[in-house]
Amino acid sequence: MNRNRRLAIGGVIAAIGMPWLAAQGQGNWPNKPIRIVVPFGAGGVADLTARAVGQKLSEQLGQSVVIDNRPGAGGITAGSLVAQAEPDGYTLLLMSNGTAVSEGLFKKLPFDARKDFAPISLLGTFDIALVVAENSKFHALGDLLAYAKANPGKLNIATVAIGSTQNLAAELFKSTAGIQAQTVPFNGTPAVITALRGGEVDAAVEILAPMRPQITSKALRALATFGDTRPAGLADVPTAAESGGVLAKFEVSSWNALAAPAKTPSPVVLRLNAELKKALASADLKKKLADQNVEARWSTPEDLGNLLSSEIRRWSDVIARAKIPRQ
Repeated sequence: MNRNRRLAIGGVIAAIGMPWLAAQGQGNWPNKPIRIVVPFGAGGVADLTARAVGQKLSEQLGQSVVIDNRPGAGGITAGSLVAQAEPDGYTLLLMSNGTAVSEGLFKKLPFDARKDFAPISLLGTFDIALVVAENSKFHALGDLLAYAKANPGKLNIATVAIGSTQNLAAELFKSTAGIQAQTVPFNGTPAVITALRGGEVDAAVEILAPMRPQITSKALRALATFGDTRPAGLADVPTAAESGGVLAKFEVSSWNALAAPAKTPSPVVLRLNAELKKALASADLKKKLADQNVEARWSTPEDLGNLLSSEIRRWSDVIARAKIPRQ
């Protein structure tokens, strides 16, 4: 047998063998700890969600799940780390609507959220609320809208930093409702609460979870939430869509999801997706997430990919219309 023929046969054997070897490796997955990289600091909703889900996955898979907090830079640090990681299912990214926002907020990113990650599943959604001080003259969403339309530019709405989900949700709310109002950014939720209670601003758009104790204690009042259903435990607070008219289809929620590096083998992605479906359906995990004001939600990888693409389009448009400079 000549050398060229031997090489050709060897190539065929290798081509046949490689998928088999890859399948064998995937069949043993996971055989070491899994890391979930979280683009936020410890203690926030995203971190607590990742830890609760990670603990449940660990129980189901028989391997430890480690949470690696990499906050800052609009999620760029965490995203870059995962995008460049070995696509073997052992390094995952806690993805959020912040991932979609970054695509429109930054001139250039070291990764493409739609191409460099393999979507796995949605984990949960959590509400954004429009709140006022308890002694506010606005007792319903209609009151606030009527005032804003009668007094263009006089209504002040507080949010956290420019470009944040809350800030962009406020901008989208204003444009959808057809009102002119000032969006006033603050450096954190405590500052927003202080300004609201002190009468420095008329209203605020913020994640419901950190506002809930203020609402329960009657220091603040929620006029509406931006999700598609009324939040558990606050059945008397309507959704913005319930006001009808131009807001009839208005819906904004924050969300968290899991993704892997692109080229992660499909069997591993599908295994993770199946494990998450089981985990998110469990009563104990649902309760843990509900205690953080997060509604457990599973999705197919395809649905998560579609959600990410639609969110990128939506927030890029909001950023452009609000004339927020790209960073």
